[in-house]
Amino acid sequence: MRTSMFLILMSLVALTNCQLLRDMEEPPQPDLGDDTYTMPGEDEPHEGTWLQWPHNHTYAGHAERHDITFIAITKALHMGERVHIIVYDQVEEQRVRGLLQEAQVDLAQVDFYQWKTDDYWVRDNGPIFTFDKNEQLMVQDWGFNGWGEKTPFQYCDQIPAKVSDRLNLPKVIVSMVNEGGSVEIDGHGTLMAKKSSILNSNRNPGMTQATAEAYFRQYLGVTNFIWLDGKAGQEITDDHIDGTARFANAHTIVTYEEEESDPKEYRQLVEARNVAGQAYDIVELPLTRYRLPSSQEYGIYINFYIGNEVVLVPNFEDPHDEIANARIQAIYPNRRVIGIPAIELGLDGGGVHCVTQQQPKVR
Repeated sequence: MRTSMFLILMSLVALTNCQLLRDMEEPPQPDLGDDTYTMPGEDEPHEGTWLQWPHNHTYAGHAERHDITFIAITKALHMGERVHIIVYDQVEEQRVRGLLQEAQVDLAQVDFYQWKTDDYWVRDNGPIFTFDKNEQLMVQDWGFNGWGEKTPFQYCDQIPAKVSDRLNLPKVIVSMVNEGGSVEIDGHGTLMAKKSSILNSNRNPGMTQATAEAYFRQYLGVTNFIWLDGKAGQEITDDHIDGTARFANAHTIVTYEEEESDPKEYRQLVEARNVAGQAYDIVELPLTRYRLPSSQEYGIYINFYIGNEVVLVPNFEDPHDEIANARIQAIYPNRRVIGIPAIELGLDGGGVHCVTQQQPKVR
């Protein structure tokens, strides 16, 4: 009898310990309330695209280096959707207006907003547009801290609130630091991200993967997750997902050619499944054939942007531009691929996707 009782007690202790271990691995998720939101895929119809025009108030020479790129982006987009341009002040607005008029951009399709910014990466600090359960368009304000307080960020962190006020759209404050380029949404319930940026202590100290997923379920409307490890400290963003893999649409992932990929990450992408348990089509893009000027880095084509009528692909005056453009064009037969001069963006560690942010059309 004693032996039986002892075995029963030991079994109960073991079960309790197992439960404690499970609780330690997946701590209770935060109480985020009952409101839920959904972020549409980038390939769904836009009302417009947001840009933060580069200026010289934070970094000398930024405007001179990047004007040609931002002119090309605006010109390519403005006939298919509005272009919302944030400029530092009135002087900058007049300067940018002159540049766009010279480039024969129809300024009736362009809106200007005079708001101070620290930098031009609107994908990371700008508004995230979502719909609530009643199909009301909302502006989400996730925290932005300069990719872990590596750069000035006080002005850029204010942009979502300013957009909400100016457009008279409800604002949702999300108590989590998260850059837009650190997540990819397929528009049908799946999110792709890297742990190296989102779960980094320089953004969200102590945050677990389970807690991050709770936020993404609540605020972006996803239920399925593809997590890559990433490499913290590799560059300023701690390895954003939109520099490695993109959802081109609901069933396609675009990434590097296999021989240029991290073997583990490439395998994870091939093995990834959507909410229905189906594999994604994998489209591979090359790196540039040559390194960027005065750099050890190659240019990447993955950081493209999907507009209503066009797809903007970073181009680098490189022999591989034509290959990348053709492969992306094959994905989007009803959109026109336009190469955007992106050498200077590449030297700054980003691409066309990093400097654009879509505003979805009201459903």
